[in-house]
Amino acid sequence: MEIKVLHQVMEWNEDVSAQVRQVLRGKKVCMINVMGSPGAGKTTLITSMIQRLRDEFAIGVIEGDITGQIDAEKIAALNIPAVQLNTDGACHIEAMSIQHILPQFDLDHLDVLFVENIGNLVCPAEFNIGEDFRLTVLSVPEGDDKVAKYPLMFTDTDCLAVNKGDMLPYFEFDLDRVRADYRGVNPEGPMFVVSSRTGEGLDELAAHLAARIRAALA
Repeated sequence: MEIKVLHQVMEWNEDVSAQVRQVLRGKKVCMINVMGSPGAGKTTLITSMIQRLRDEFAIGVIEGDITGQIDAEKIAALNIPAVQLNTDGACHIEAMSIQHILPQFDLDHLDVLFVENIGNLVCPAEFNIGEDFRLTVLSVPEGDDKVAKYPLMFTDTDCLAVNKGDMLPYFEFDLDRVRADYRGVNPEGPMFVVSSRTGEGLDELAAHLAARIRAALA
């Protein structure tokens, strides 16, 4: 019985995800689902991408958290439309939540919608939310074994950003291992080593995202 219920939930989420995707495509809005652990630097990385993309694209952000609005306030301070989505304990965002929150944005005047998913390397990977593109953030302090331990997160992503690259000298973090593990589950997925503190790799990641956004909006 539990398996049947789980399948029903997943199928229902896929149906709603397709509806969200249809709405966004009709409005020519590209949605990027940003996933990763708590403390991986997702909000800071989104901020860095906003700074590099905002001259070309009109951007909005959905900030997902279990509770609170600290991250949404950081985005709003950039004069970017931001909506806080609190899950009140749920470990991921579902498509229905995105569907309910879209009317809070003026989609006719947006090109890109970043969604910062709940900090978790398991559940968010299992639920499509109508996104065009998935960006997974893995930070150096988390360790180099995460791709091997949580393969679905890295298999179902479109791009991997290894964040806090400036901390590589201070941790036993084997970048070659991460790259090999990632290639093992996602042979075509691009990988960028970045640092929001030093700026390393951010221009390259922004250029990649810009190309993907243009393709989605074409």
